Amino acid sequence: MIHTEKTVASKTIYEGKVISLRVEDVELPDGKLAKRELVKHPGAVAVLAVTAEGKLVFVRQFRKALERTLVEIPAGKIEPGEDKRITAIRELEEETGYHAQQFEYIQSFATSPGFADEVIHLYVATGLQKVENPAAGDEDEFIDILECTIEEAEQLVADGQIFDAKTLYAILYAKNMK
Repeated sequence: MIHTEKTVASKTIYEGKVISLRVEDVELPDGKLAKRELVKHPGAVAVLAVTAEGKLVFVRQFRKALERTLVEIPAGKIEPGEDKRITAIRELEEETGYHAQQFEYIQSFATSPGFADEVIHLYVATGLQKVENPAAGDEDEFIDILECTIEEAEQLVADGQIFDAKTLYAILYAKNMK
């Protein structure tokens, strides 16, 4: 049986630069009412960038929500009306200074479906070339670039430096790509 919830009332309580927060009253399958607090997000892309030597390209940056620095694959928010593939190309160049000859769509997945509608679209990028004058990244992002073998990436996972789902998913995909 497929269960659904019917929205009977909805109120946006916050509208920000990246997300909005909405509270909805829903009717449950048994007829009772419940509240849902929902984070609305425009979606994002993530890029598993692989060098000619088979190394994976990561970025290291501080994540305020977790109050710690993480190692992640390059990723970013889809701008309004922007094609996901264009977002992937843009984010790879802005965050790493690389351009890829090939971009292949891998998979889309929900990040936190219990309260957010964000979907990340994962691409693998190969045929990497350094861009002479890469597009400037976000002015509030401070990023270091790392290139690691899959084994080194797995050690970063074991050490807790790689901690986010999109990067873990990408490493698993890369390991099975071999």
